[in-house]
Amino acid sequence: MPSNNTRLKVLFAGICSLVLLMAIARFSYTSLLPVMLEQTSLDHAWGGWLATLNYIGYMAGALIAASISNLRLKDTLYRWGLILAILTTAGMGLADNIWLWTALRVISGLTSAAGLLLASGLILNWLLRHGFRGELGIHFSGIGIGIALLSIVAEIYLLPLAWQDQWYWLGAAGLILIIPAWLWMPRPPKVMPLDHQKKLRDNPPGKQFIQILTVAYFCAGIGYVVSATFIVSIINDLPGLEGQGAWAFALIGLGAAPACILWDYISRSIGHVGAMLIAYLIQVPSIILPALIVTVPSALISAFLFGFSFLGIVCIVLTMGGLYYPSKPAKMMGKMTLSYGLAQIIGPAIIGYFATSYGSYDFGLYIAAGAMIFGSILIIWLKLIEKKNFKAVLAEL
Repeated sequence: MPSNNTRLKVLFAGICSLVLLMAIARFSYTSLLPVMLEQTSLDHAWGGWLATLNYIGYMAGALIAASISNLRLKDTLYRWGLILAILTTAGMGLADNIWLWTALRVISGLTSAAGLLLASGLILNWLLRHGFRGELGIHFSGIGIGIALLSIVAEIYLLPLAWQDQWYWLGAAGLILIIPAWLWMPRPPKVMPLDHQKKLRDNPPGKQFIQILTVAYFCAGIGYVVSATFIVSIINDLPGLEGQGAWAFALIGLGAAPACILWDYISRSIGHVGAMLIAYLIQVPSIILPALIVTVPSALISAFLFGFSFLGIVCIVLTMGGLYYPSKPAKMMGKMTLSYGLAQIIGPAIIGYFATSYGSYDFGLYIAAGAMIFGSILIIWLKLIEKKNFKAVLAEL
C-alpha cells in the first residue's frame, strides 16, 4: 500500500492540474475581461459570448469524459489537456481578433473538463484502489487556491502590463504547474486487479432522485455563471467601487480554497443532501448583495460567500457521483456537468445582452438568485425522497 506521502503527492498533482486547467485556462478570462474591454475591440455582448463559447467547449469535454470508461485513455486525454491549456492561454495574447479568441476559448473550455472530471476521476479511482478515503475536498481546493493566487498576482504584478503580456505571463505560469501535474499523477495500470473490480461496486440512487438533482444542479449553474463570469466587471461598474473587482475575485478564491474540505466534513455530519441545501441558501445572498447594498464591505462579503458556496455545491455533487458510481465516477459526474454546463451556455450570453442594453448587471443578479431559490426547493424535495427511502429500508429490517 502506498504511503501517506505518496497520497499527498497525488493530491498535490490534482491541485496543480486544477490551478492550470480551471483557474488559469478558464477563470483567468474573468479576471482579464475588464482590461480587455478597455484595451481591445471587445464589448460586453461579445464578452458574454466568449464566456458562453468557453462553456460550450467545457460541455463537450464533459460529454467526452462521461462516454469514456478506459482509465488509460482518460489519463492520456488528461495530459493532452494540460498541454492545450498552456497553449490556449498564451494564444489569447497573439492578436486582437475575435475569431482567434473564439477558437481558443472553446478549446480551453474543452481542456478544463480534463481537470474537473478526468483528473478527479483518476484521483478518486487511485484513492479507493489503494484503501484511502474517497473524498476529493483536497483535490477540488485547487480551484479556489488557483482563483485566489491568480487574482492577487494579476492585481499586484500583471495590472500594469498590457492585456497581451498578461496572457503570456499566465501561459508561463502554466509551464511551472504542468511539472507536478504531469509527473505526480500516477498512470492507471494496464490491467485492473480483480480484487479492485470486486471492491468498487456501483450503488446508484433512484431515477427520480437523479432527475431532480439534475434540475437543481442546472439552477446552481445559473446562480454560478453570472457572478463567476462578470463579478469583476459588476463590482467595477458599481458607484464608489471602481477598481475593487479584482480583489472581490480574489476573495472568491479565498472563500473557495477551504470550501471543499469543509463541505466534506459537513457532508459527513449531516449528509450530502443536507449540506447541499445549506450551500444553496448561502449562495442566494452572495449573489444578490451587490445589487441591494452598494458598499465595499457588502461586495467583498458577497464574493467570499459566493466562493465558499458555489465550489461547495460542485464538490458535493461530484463527490456524490463518485460514491454512487465508484467503478465509473465520470458517468454521473459527466451527466451532472452537462446540466451545469447548459446553464453556463445560456447564462452569459443573455446577461451580457441585458448588461449592454440596460447598462447594469442587476437584472442578471436577480435571475441568478431566483434560480438558486428554486434550486433550494428542489433540494428540500430530494431530502424528503431520501427520508422516505430511509424509512423503507428500516421497514425491511
